[in-house]
Amino acid sequence: MYFSKHNIFSKIKDSDDFFIVNLLTGNADILTPNYADKILKIKDNEEILDDQFIGELQEKGYLADEKEESKLYRRKYLDFLDNRDEDEIQLFFVPNYSCNFACSYCYQDEYAPTKGLLNNQIIDSFFDYVQKEFAGKRKYITIFGGEPLMNSSRQKELIEYFISKANAAQLDVCIVTNGFTLVGYMDSLKHGKMREVQITLDGTAKFHDSRRFLKGGSGTFDRIVEGVDACIANQITVNLRMVIDKENIDNLTDLAQFAIDKGWTSSAYFKTQIGRNYELHHCQSSGDKLFSRISLFEKIYDLTKRYPHILEFYKPAYSISKFLSENGSLPDPLFDACPACKTELAFDYTGHIYSCTATVGKDDEALGTFYPEINQLKELINVWESRDVVSIPECKECSVQLACGGGCGSVAKNKSGTVCSTDCRPIKELLELGFGAYLNEN
Repeated sequence: MYFSKHNIFSKIKDSDDFFIVNLLTGNADILTPNYADKILKIKDNEEILDDQFIGELQEKGYLADEKEESKLYRRKYLDFLDNRDEDEIQLFFVPNYSCNFACSYCYQDEYAPTKGLLNNQIIDSFFDYVQKEFAGKRKYITIFGGEPLMNSSRQKELIEYFISKANAAQLDVCIVTNGFTLVGYMDSLKHGKMREVQITLDGTAKFHDSRRFLKGGSGTFDRIVEGVDACIANQITVNLRMVIDKENIDNLTDLAQFAIDKGWTSSAYFKTQIGRNYELHHCQSSGDKLFSRISLFEKIYDLTKRYPHILEFYKPAYSISKFLSENGSLPDPLFDACPACKTELAFDYTGHIYSCTATVGKDDEALGTFYPEINQLKELINVWESRDVVSIPECKECSVQLACGGGCGSVAKNKSGTVCSTDCRPIKELLELGFGAYLNEN
């Protein structure tokens, strides 16, 4: 028996207790300092005289036979592949890369293609490709940008036509928009099979308008709020996103209270997410205002402890901690966190195909075309499809691999030059926060 390489063991934030988690066997426990000390001795190959404790560690897979653990790993991996084959596919479509905003942290203008314009023929070709290439697969479409809901009669005609094609194909549609023109598009959206609309608010009016403003410099907060209200009133789910850095993090408390006072958080048609403003190409002149992945959630942890009403607006996942707290069990092992070319693909109005939203619009990242002719770069696609923790050498002996899943393939490729490399996530540190936030009191 050996101490399983899939054990994640650490001390809980703001507690004397420890936790141990094993995603492969599906077990998690909180340990008092006494039992944690015994774990440390086992890790150091010291003998401990507690047969009952040793037996429980073996039963839960924290102490494992290496050959049997390898067999279990292979079975779970094959189950993961089978389940992923049945997963719903998200297909992104970019009708344009233009935008009416001049956000302080925008990065897309560095590489956005400008040639050509969307027309009905391109939309027809996209839906023909989707129906043929993904026949028999569960799928839905997300309209992305740029800003897809630009304020022009031609753009409205194109979006209406796109939605009509999605309706004919019985496909749900999501839209990622800055929200400024939502009210004007509401009649069009009401006729579609709308799954959700993602909208960004970076805080209350003062903070938001200093970051997300029109190209002429005017504020956008009030118009976006009207759009959120209109969606909820029309029973269209809003996924409100706040992009956070050190300039606006403390305003999370006020935005949460604003949403509560508006009645948004009590609506079944409202949910939220947090985005980290991070190092993208040319858009950040200085990294001083940026959080790392873990420092962002350390700050959110502190804020929610002081202002618990934030949790009514946004409840951090802290890796698998929130899932464990709410379900009383662990999620399945995550052998792959990168959906690119497996459960996600992106397409744009120039007729090109890309692996995901992180690569869409970059000429050197195209994986083929669906218009004016179908042309797939199979070798490149195969590389993306093969990426998971089994194919990434650095992941093989990592204790957090089944919670991390190797991270983002695009970020990994940007750092190392190869898709099958790591984009490591601070899993252990997130679990330390998550057990402290949600689990230790239970």
